[in-house]
Amino acid sequence: MNDKNTSASRKALSFMGYNAVPIMFIIIIIVCRPFAGFSPTFLLNEIVTRMSRNAFLILSLLIPIMAGMGLNFGMTLGAMAAEIALIFTSDWQIWGIPGIVLAMIMSIPISAVLGIVCGKILNAAKGREMITSYIISFFMNGVYQLIVLYMMGTVIPIIHNNIKLPRGYGVRSSVDLTRIRKSLDNVLSLNVAGVKIPLLTILIIIAMCLVIVWFRRTKLGQDMRAVGQDMEVARAAGIDVERTRLISIVISTVLAGIGMVIYLQNMGDMATYSSHSQIGMFCIAALLVGGASVDRASIGNVFLGVILFHTMFILAPKAGAVITGNAVIGEYFRVFVSYGVITIALVMYETRKRRAKAGMGLELERAQREEASR
Repeated sequence: MNDKNTSASRKALSFMGYNAVPIMFIIIIIVCRPFAGFSPTFLLNEIVTRMSRNAFLILSLLIPIMAGMGLNFGMTLGAMAAEIALIFTSDWQIWGIPGIVLAMIMSIPISAVLGIVCGKILNAAKGREMITSYIISFFMNGVYQLIVLYMMGTVIPIIHNNIKLPRGYGVRSSVDLTRIRKSLDNVLSLNVAGVKIPLLTILIIIAMCLVIVWFRRTKLGQDMRAVGQDMEVARAAGIDVERTRLISIVISTVLAGIGMVIYLQNMGDMATYSSHSQIGMFCIAALLVGGASVDRASIGNVFLGVILFHTMFILAPKAGAVITGNAVIGEYFRVFVSYGVITIALVMYETRKRRAKAGMGLELERAQREEASR
């Protein structure tokens, strides 16, 4: 009986250890919910809206994790490609569903080129992919600013003055996307008990989930999983490791570009110089909140992360205003938590990794001692 109790307690502790971040967020939500005072209908509406807005972007992170490349901060490059595509479609006055589809199509070659550049650099920085992709996103942000601030309107033709800065070149700090706002979300939308469900957007996200499930079973998907588990073993098995890793980053960047178009059509406005700056950080934080780690992530982690992370985002400002009398505290709190979650998750991952290595070392020593005693 004692052995059963001990085993059950160990399993419970192990479960809590692996799911510490989701459990922490559930506790935060439970504490904040009474103070915020939002109705269940309002909360459900906000959660459904944010899920349809963010889920596709977060799904783009799964492929590089499967290939052993960790959390792809370089997804920001795909977001920049989407913004450039939307600037062009806005300048050409192509609105509604045609404008969204055209922006997605235009973002693909730009994202693919940026993904190839990023993937080649990451192949030269094996073992340091996350910090390298983070720095690449900073560097490419500078290139993006150069193109949008100086080249558009001079080298790259921009027709309409309402997009250009008053000086005659460069793009304004905000691009109005009102005429494509929720064009995708409003197609086949349903209203269930006061909750608006953007059915077409959700169907696109479900289709993406099915594609990921199918992709994992393909030869390329199996190769990526093999590379993610052990690069040297995969290379010995005849897999082109560098090419496989490069493809994973290209796919992730292209999907991030499409996801950013979905995100911005929901928002209906684009901050030209800052819309992409935090998108990678918040998507990665949401994935980690869902219980993912640097080397393990599932579709379930994506949806759980969106629900928990964005529920906290909805509740924290109002709860902070009620508790402290200052709404700014809530804003600081949710930004602090988003960065804190990434830090905690990475520390926990590294701790588990070192413990596993130490355990393997002990097992090896024990085996060697047994062999010597024989």
